[in-house]
Amino acid sequence: MEDVKLKPKEYSEYLKDRFPIKEGFRTRMEALLGKAGAEEFFEISYTKTPSSIRCNTLKISVTELLNRLKAYGWKLRQPFEKNPEVIVIETKLKPGELGKTREHLLGFYYVQEISSQLPMLVLKPSPEEIILDLCASPGSKTTQGAAMMKNTGTIIANEVSMGRIGILNSNLERCGVMNTIVTRKEGVALCNKLYKKTEFRFDKILVDAPCSGEGTLRKSPKTFLMWNINMIKKIAATQRRLAESAIKLLKVGGIMIYSTCTLAPEENEMIVDYLIKKFDIEVLQINLPLKFRPGVCEWEGVSMDKSVEKCLRLYPQDNDTDGFFVAKIIKKSEGIRE
Repeated sequence: MEDVKLKPKEYSEYLKDRFPIKEGFRTRMEALLGKAGAEEFFEISYTKTPSSIRCNTLKISVTELLNRLKAYGWKLRQPFEKNPEVIVIETKLKPGELGKTREHLLGFYYVQEISSQLPMLVLKPSPEEIILDLCASPGSKTTQGAAMMKNTGTIIANEVSMGRIGILNSNLERCGVMNTIVTRKEGVALCNKLYKKTEFRFDKILVDAPCSGEGTLRKSPKTFLMWNINMIKKIAATQRRLAESAIKLLKVGGIMIYSTCTLAPEENEMIVDYLIKKFDIEVLQINLPLKFRPGVCEWEGVSMDKSVEKCLRLYPQDNDTDGFFVAKIIKKSEGIRE
C-alpha cells in the first residue's frame, strides 16, 4: 500500500485526506456515542489494527507455535487467559510478513482479527454437534469451529459465491479441517429447502451476516467512501431474511449467534428485535474478557425489546480492535408469531 514509508501520524493524516467522513455517518455515530465518543471512534478508525492470529490447534499446540514465532524475534501477547490460542503480535511486521511464514503456509495459525474470533468463542461448538455456518467464506470462523470441535461432529459451511468457495476450500485444506461439508446456495434458499423438505435441525448456527462494514474501517478505509444509508437499509432487509430462515432450522434449546462487523442498529439490534417479536426465543447474556457496550434499545424513534441490551457492541477505541456486534440467542420452542 502507499503508506509503507509513512509514520503512524502521517499515515493517519493521509487517510483523513483521502477518505473523508460523510456527514450522515458522523451524525449517526454522534447519536450512538456522543460527540466526544464519535471523535474517538473516527480518530482510531484512521489507524491500523494490531496484528492478531489464532493458533490452529488441529495441527500444533499453542506452546509450540509460540516458541516457533518467538524464534523470529516477535513479541507476542495472549489477551484471553481461557483462550490461549488467541495471540496478538506486538512487533511491527513488514507488509505481508505475517502471511509468508512457514507456519502460516502449513496452517499452524490463521490470521484473524480478535473481533472476528468472538462469534465462535460465544457459540462454543462442541465435539459431535451439528453446526451450520451460513455465510462461511473465507473460512476464519469455520476453521476456528472445527478446531474447537477437534475435527469431530459436522459443520455445514455454506457460501453462495463460487469464487469465495474456492478461498473457503483452500483455507479448510490448509488448516487440516475434515469435519466440514461445503455447500453452495443462497443462504435463505438453503434454509428454506432444508426446513420445508426435511426434518433436519442444527444444534448451533452461526449467522455472521454480510454487512455495511462500519467496524472494518481500520483495515478497509474505502468503507468511508462506500458508506450510504440506503445501502444499510438494503443490507438490513437481507440480514433479516437470513436470520429468520436460519432460526427455523435451530433445534429447540439450540443456540444461534447473529453477528456483524458493523455498528448500524438497523443491521444489529433491529434484526434481533424482529426475531424476538416473531419467534419464541431469548437473548442470552454474553461474558467475554473485553470491554463491551450494551445493545441499543432505542434508535431514531424506534423502541426495541429491553433484552437487546444483552447484545454486545465492540467499539474499536475500547480494546484497540475492529468494531463488531454479537447476539446470542436460544430457541425456546417451535412457536412462530405470524
